[in-house]
Amino acid sequence: MDDLQHEKEQIEEIRAWWAEYGRYVIAGVVLAVAGLVGWNQYQSSKFEAQAAASDLFESLTVHVDGGDLDEAQAVAAELAIDYANTAYAAQSRLAMARLYMDKNRDQDAADVLGELLAMRGNDELRAVGKQRLARILLYQDKPQEAVELLEGDETAAFASLYAESLGDAYAALGDVDKAAEAYRVALADTTQTINRGVVQMKLLDLPEAAPEAAPETAPEAEAEADSETEEDDAEASSEEEGEETR
Repeated sequence: MDDLQHEKEQIEEIRAWWAEYGRYVIAGVVLAVAGLVGWNQYQSSKFEAQAAASDLFESLTVHVDGGDLDEAQAVAAELAIDYANTAYAAQSRLAMARLYMDKNRDQDAADVLGELLAMRGNDELRAVGKQRLARILLYQDKPQEAVELLEGDETAAFASLYAESLGDAYAALGDVDKAAEAYRVALADTTQTINRGVVQMKLLDLPEAAPEAAPETAPEAEAEADSETEEDDAEASSEEEGEETR
């Protein structure tokens, strides 16, 4: 009898609890299910966007390889607008820079690489873009801008490439010491990302540092030296006259 009464009490407690909190439980379950469905939809949408961006980038590479500038620009613009947050948008800048250089449009190449550097994320692609932009600046005879772009960047994977480009920039500026230092940094890297033979030749081809100019003689010292020379000449002349008289 006691057991039966105890069970009835438990049932009443459960009913009371459910009456008070049941709606919150149901709402929580509904939210959890909705969240799961939403997350799955988001993941599906994200995957579809990546797939679409991949297809566009593949199309872009075909146009770049074929030298089709107008078509390539149209695809690159679509990637930049509709898929700006994907790696394909960053890669498209590198591809377009290559095509612009093939078309002798170096400033367009520099501009599109500047867009890449302004993007967030994709650090490795941005590092590649920085190196290529530095080479374009050197091609444009803008070594100081190349120095400002690369100086102080310690991206390990590109250290030797950056150092070689810095060496080229300093050499173009006539700063032999800094050029030599940069080339030595590049040669010290053991990752083999540079052509060591070429860098070694660049280092050996640097002109010798200009010797320091001798300090200018002060006017007073020059006047004193001239005076001493005149006195010596006068004494020598007197001695010669004395010899002739004897």
